[in-house]
Amino acid sequence: MGQIKIKSARFDEPEVMELVAENMRDLSERYGGSGDDTPLAAAHFLPPDGDFLVAVRAADDRLLASAGWRRHGGDAELKRMFTRVEARGQGLARRMLAAVEESARAAGCERVILETGDKQPEAIALYESAGYQRIEDFGYYKGHPGVLSYAKKL
Repeated sequence: MGQIKIKSARFDEPEVMELVAENMRDLSERYGGSGDDTPLAAAHFLPPDGDFLVAVRAADDRLLASAGWRRHGGDAELKRMFTRVEARGQGLARRMLAAVEESARAAGCERVILETGDKQPEAIALYESAGYQRIEDFGYYKGHPGVLSYAKKL
């Protein structure tokens, strides 16, 4: 896959929006509808109350993965964690998750929390292997069938 750099980006940059749209298509294939109707704005991912990270392939500046966090009380809520198909299976998602955790820790967050769904077994496996534990549902999809919420203390 070559050299990969993880860096902060604006959520509303055209290349980032293209990657997020691909993420939404993937979620739509799994769950139907738009994929995820959680209200999000670019301002949610601005320091000190958030960050949006992308993985960029050095050879051609192609965005391969994304993960952002926004403040949710004293916690950082993980949003838009996604790896393009061409970059999967090489540990990039784990690197992105670690980068989000470090960014949130540096901003003084106590935990990273997240919502995922039962039709994303690869995401569930990643979160559990990285030390995330199930918590009471909290977010936009609280109470919906198939929603799974997790947290990890930083």
